[in-house]
Amino acid sequence: MVHLVFANGDPMASLGLGTWKAGAGEVGGAVTAALQLGYRHLDCASIYGNEAEIGASLAKVLAAGDLQRDQLWITSKLWNDCHAPEDVRPALEHSLADLGLAYLDLYLIHWPVAHRHGVMMPKEAPDQLSLEQRPIAATWRAMEELVRAGLVRHIGLSNFSQAKLAALLAGADLAPEVNQVERHPYLQQPELLAFCQAHAIQLTAYAPLGSPAAGTTSPLLSDPVISAIAAAHNASSAQVLLAWGIACGTAVIPKSVHPQRLAANLAAAQLSLSASELAQIAALDRGERFIGGRFWELPGGTYTVANLWDEPSRQSG
Repeated sequence: MVHLVFANGDPMASLGLGTWKAGAGEVGGAVTAALQLGYRHLDCASIYGNEAEIGASLAKVLAAGDLQRDQLWITSKLWNDCHAPEDVRPALEHSLADLGLAYLDLYLIHWPVAHRHGVMMPKEAPDQLSLEQRPIAATWRAMEELVRAGLVRHIGLSNFSQAKLAALLAGADLAPEVNQVERHPYLQQPELLAFCQAHAIQLTAYAPLGSPAAGTTSPLLSDPVISAIAAAHNASSAQVLLAWGIACGTAVIPKSVHPQRLAANLAAAQLSLSASELAQIAALDRGERFIGGRFWELPGGTYTVANLWDEPSRQSG
């Protein structure tokens, strides 16, 4: 398994298990199966609503003695209603309690979006708080305190643009070490990746296989370029997409709850693509987001797709 190595020497496996949209009654079994297969990186978040079930599975696996806590990399995320500095540590402690852990390897600010405390998904503009009302810099200072308290080993961000990263870096005592963003061949974000690499910020790609609407299949899986490369390697399109993400120097966190697919995804870490194949995939970039952030736009509200990503809107999902 390839690892991304942090400044203090901590390694994070480049292929992890995503748990977004892994439902109740199935995520626990998926986590157990994944750990038995060899996964060591789990990506979680409080808003996913499944951390308690994940924690129960972790407890059983660790109690069996086959794995030790320090062999695992476990990430969680701070939700948007807990950006006030006084809410940051309680939010973390809630995730730690659900996961049954004494510390996290990585804790991320989930979105550069703020809500009133207790509002999970805002329905109207007054439920939201602007970034002037809830400055990311103040939230970040509270995140830094979590590291100093020994509750978190690393801190980072999710869904942050280059402009927002640069602004935070300018005043941070502890620089963010990860930015988790949507990334796949249709949305390669080369400038953001280069910026992160230049500032020792690891990039984790969510939706590495695409994230189409419910009931549909990702067009990435049937893209003719991806399909041809997969056929040449006697591999699946999903394996090619994951191998590409790893070859780019990023981590990828595909979600699955099916043991056969979990095993196939993990095997992608062993797939090596040629320079020619990587160049063919590079040519597929079209700046297309599956998760465009339109759900944060409310009539009279402070957030728009354009100011969320600090770029012109191309995708409205």
